Amino acid sequence: MIKFIEEIFRNLNTWGLTALTFILGFAEFSLGLYGKKWNKNEKFLDIASYTVPKLIVGPAVAYFGLKFLPQAFPEAKGTLSWIPFTFGALIIAIADDLTQYWYHRLHHEIPWLWRFHRTHHSAPYMGMAMASRQNIWYTFFFSQTYVTTILVYLGLGYPALFVKAIKSLITKLAHSSIPWDKPFYQIKWLHPVAWVLERTISTPATHHAHHADVTDDGVGYYKGNFGNMFFLWDIIFRTAHISRQYPSSYGISHYEADEWYAQLFWPVLKSKVEGSELAADGPVVREDIPKHFTDEENEHQRNDEAVLQPSLVAATLSSHSVLSSD
Repeated sequence: MIKFIEEIFRNLNTWGLTALTFILGFAEFSLGLYGKKWNKNEKFLDIASYTVPKLIVGPAVAYFGLKFLPQAFPEAKGTLSWIPFTFGALIIAIADDLTQYWYHRLHHEIPWLWRFHRTHHSAPYMGMAMASRQNIWYTFFFSQTYVTTILVYLGLGYPALFVKAIKSLITKLAHSSIPWDKPFYQIKWLHPVAWVLERTISTPATHHAHHADVTDDGVGYYKGNFGNMFFLWDIIFRTAHISRQYPSSYGISHYEADEWYAQLFWPVLKSKVEGSELAADGPVVREDIPKHFTDEENEHQRNDEAVLQPSLVAATLSSHSVLSSD
């Protein structure tokens, strides 16, 4: 039985997760869950964000990391290999996901970091296609890659593969537009399970709230719900919002479809959209456009009233970009 489980997660780390992504993505697309929001620009960005990190960034960081560590710390190689698999997996899961929680959270609370993470929140939809949607530099400095590389060098390679498979599965399902957690809220005898589930791992309801374009309707909450694999961190650090509902709209209220290459490679390449946070002369953080504005007021807001946040104190910032969200 254990051998069978091992084979499942070994395959998840090779072709399994890629196949699952395409299967669920195809299901979402077939059911029309992207609607008309997945245009050419969004497709290019999602596909490039999915392939470049997996084919270039991740492997490069791991390769050079495992070349550097033996030179810098030769005596440390394999020093944790004595740790049993279960405890090793637990160590990696906590170290990996806790560092990512803070990495993610800081990109919402520190204004100058926001633009490196903004790409992930610009998608006006939720789905498997945008789960890996990130600026290349956000991905390059991604804490998870370095923590995992170090732990593999210390002798926890196999537990690291196991955790990677579990985490990838949870995060992809949390981004999916298929509300698989809804039965847990609707079926009465499953309510106790739902209570534990939504406080332990990220689910569509809790993570979709983080990607909402508003935060004042009792459902959307981009000011918190930062957890990637474990929602438990949001419970512990009091950034959790649980409504068991799904936002009616997603993205950034002032998003004007910046070019895919600008979103992927900013600040090397910049957006041509005037007033965008990714434009050459754009603001560090742009104010949200309230949901109740009319189209005419929205246009006026976009063209004439885009300003920086009045304060750089994270606790008082009201912008989506600074108090939200991988």
